[in-house]
Amino acid sequence: MKLSYDFHIHTALSPCGDESMTPNNIVNMSLLNELDVIGIADHHSCRNVEAVMQVAEGTGLLVIPGMEVESNEEIHMLCLFPDMESIRAMGEVVDRSRQGKVNDAALFGEQLVLDKDDEIVEKEGNLLTFATDMTMDTIIMTAYRLGGIAIPAHIDRPSYSLISNLGFIPPGLNIPTLEISQYASYDEYTKRYPNHLMTQSSDAHELGYIGVCSRTIEVDERTIGSVISLLRKGNS
Repeated sequence: MKLSYDFHIHTALSPCGDESMTPNNIVNMSLLNELDVIGIADHHSCRNVEAVMQVAEGTGLLVIPGMEVESNEEIHMLCLFPDMESIRAMGEVVDRSRQGKVNDAALFGEQLVLDKDDEIVEKEGNLLTFATDMTMDTIIMTAYRLGGIAIPAHIDRPSYSLISNLGFIPPGLNIPTLEISQYASYDEYTKRYPNHLMTQSSDAHELGYIGVCSRTIEVDERTIGSVISLLRKGNS
């Protein structure tokens, strides 16, 4: 079964996310662009994921609980999970690994926690873009232990990426799947890394970018579990 996806979407909870990135706007834009599955991946928090999932109920759109986590090597990892229980557990680990830093909304932007009606429930006070003290390897192992997957994010970018920071993919890391940004050549990167499953997502911070990559995956069933299973398997 072929599914159209965008695994890397930020909400208004991310300080870099536009305030129009509300649960209803994200779901409606995803449906308008004929996406089958999306991943919600705010920086170091999953507090808007459940609201997006609630809005998507009955629409046929699969919403994968996710989070973008920055390692102490300054590498961004796209972490995706099968359910809210597992991502909340990841959130607890991430919270313990971050030093509290107060958000300056005037400088970095508001961090809005929203409900299924797009109403503001709270403004997150801790700056979410502040890195963790977890190594990339620890992030990967934790995600797998909780039934999810950690994918090196936007590896083509000149900063905050596995390739830009380390220059190569360390042998022995459990990373069957890689992600490139919307600006990279999909064909070029699939040829460069033939042993990995290559994904390409929008990393959308504004509504107009959702679904811009128009990529698909082949899965056995139209379920979150089937998608996670594929990403964990990669090209093996």
